[in-house]
Amino acid sequence: MEAFRTIEVKRSIFDNNDRQAEQLRRELKEKRVFLLNLMSSPGSGKTTTLQRTIEALKEELKIGIMEADIDSDVDARTIENMGVKVIQLHTGGMCHLDADMTRQGLDAMGTGSVDLAVLENVGNLVCPAEFDTGAVKNAMILSVPEGDDKPLKYPLMFSVCDVVLINKIDVMPYFDFDLEKCRENIRLRNPGAKVIPISAKTGEGVDAWADWLRTEVNTWREVR
Repeated sequence: MEAFRTIEVKRSIFDNNDRQAEQLRRELKEKRVFLLNLMSSPGSGKTTTLQRTIEALKEELKIGIMEADIDSDVDARTIENMGVKVIQLHTGGMCHLDADMTRQGLDAMGTGSVDLAVLENVGNLVCPAEFDTGAVKNAMILSVPEGDDKPLKYPLMFSVCDVVLINKIDVMPYFDFDLEKCRENIRLRNPGAKVIPISAKTGEGVDAWADWLRTEVNTWREVR
């Protein structure tokens, strides 16, 4: 048998997406629009957290929401009564959004009167972390019922996030969840990540989250 050659392919399969993401960020910078990519597993409380976020910031910032799901418009209908722009994105079975899909969503929603655009990504802890959407910052929600070991099991998700919201702290007494251990596990993956415990249901910790986001939006919009 003839000897075969082994070829090392060093170019990232995500290279084209990464270029599109960087271009999208440059355009958003010129338009002074801050794009937040919000990720989590299903049932962690993304939509409820968004409602609290809108309540905290809608008097200061013009907000637009893109709800991404494989199917249905449940989340968009939930948000539409909050007095902000909202659009539902259907991924056609795909478990994530990439930069081009995000651009399509932004174009359809319109960013001419938006200061803060939020992409509520498809709910899972794997695929969304692999694709740069062009967002200025990545946020993810880890809910108490999921367990404090998730940063160890899904390292990429926690590695790419600028801020981690630990949601549903109101039910912490009923679950085997160690908040300090969770912080430690997050630091192992991403020492620079901001960790903010919240309860989207009761509102506890939401002010700290809104303060962080407000500061990031204003900094992005002011710095040329």
